[in-house]
Amino acid sequence: MITETITNPKKNSIIIKKTKPKPSIVYDTYWEFISKRQDIFFKRIKNDEYPWSDDYILNNYKFTNVYRATDRVSQFLIKNIIYNGSQEPDELFFRIVLFKIFNRISTWEFLQEELGEISFKNYSFKAYDKLLLEVLKNKEPIYSPAYIMASGKSFFGKERKHQNHLLLIEKMINDKLPHTLQQCKSMKDIYELLLSYPTIGEFLAYQYTIDLNYSNLINFSEMEFVKAGPGAKDGITKCFTSLGDYNYEDIIKMMADNQQKEFERLGIKFQNLGGRSLQLIDCQNVFCEVDKYSRMFHPEIVGVSNRTRIKQKFKIEKKEEINYFFPPKWEINNLI
Repeated sequence: MITETITNPKKNSIIIKKTKPKPSIVYDTYWEFISKRQDIFFKRIKNDEYPWSDDYILNNYKFTNVYRATDRVSQFLIKNIIYNGSQEPDELFFRIVLFKIFNRISTWEFLQEELGEISFKNYSFKAYDKLLLEVLKNKEPIYSPAYIMASGKSFFGKERKHQNHLLLIEKMINDKLPHTLQQCKSMKDIYELLLSYPTIGEFLAYQYTIDLNYSNLINFSEMEFVKAGPGAKDGITKCFTSLGDYNYEDIIKMMADNQQKEFERLGIKFQNLGGRSLQLIDCQNVFCEVDKYSRMFHPEIVGVSNRTRIKQKFKIEKKEEINYFFPPKWEINNLI
């Protein structure tokens, strides 16, 4: 049991006892996975030869990086979109949300190739719609499969999903949302504003909040607020036999707060990101990956989804080398 003190100015302090969560066998795997996956990240940066681990599962199946900002799509967003172009609020917001709604690099590159400059000042629904329809006619995807996007037809009335999403962006900017976001006092305020818009659910609202926070449009600590997504919830239920009096977000905060202590307990030498410890968004994402990893490493532990296989196998492909770049406000670009 742990205690939490709540102070009521009209009464004496009230002591509330909270039942702690009970870890399962997967709990230690969570920390071990983080260390091994991060070691792979650094070995790949150094161009070490494959295999990068003695772990069969990590060598043969695809897992995202431990730090969200190091993943390929996040890196493209930070380098090529956020810090490459006008920093005026409407323009910055337009580029970030346009990219994230589709969340597909090839879609952005196609639009850029056809339009030259992607900007709100030159934006035309008709032009963007026509180009995206061309891609669809060629039976090429315009959306990433990573996020499930609601169509928005019930609100905006268009037949095609991308048309409704273009109208969503227009509505946000016409509502002066970029400027309203700059007045927000907390990351939770940002999240709730985004959540108030059609087609944006809890998971996407949090993800978009993190993406906007990479920019200079807003500036909050990633340790301030978290929202557990479906995959993270599945991972959490595997890491704990009981959550006690904690909710999913409490669990993620507990992991972030205890990371150094847990690495020391397990004798793990964790290589962080230029002195930047795991943030709430990273701990949330790792739960998703541990859910997948444990399908093979702990097949006896069944999560909420009852999935038993890891869909994506790892294939060595010759991809363009990533020169990692992070929001300058983090002050870690010379430390990686």
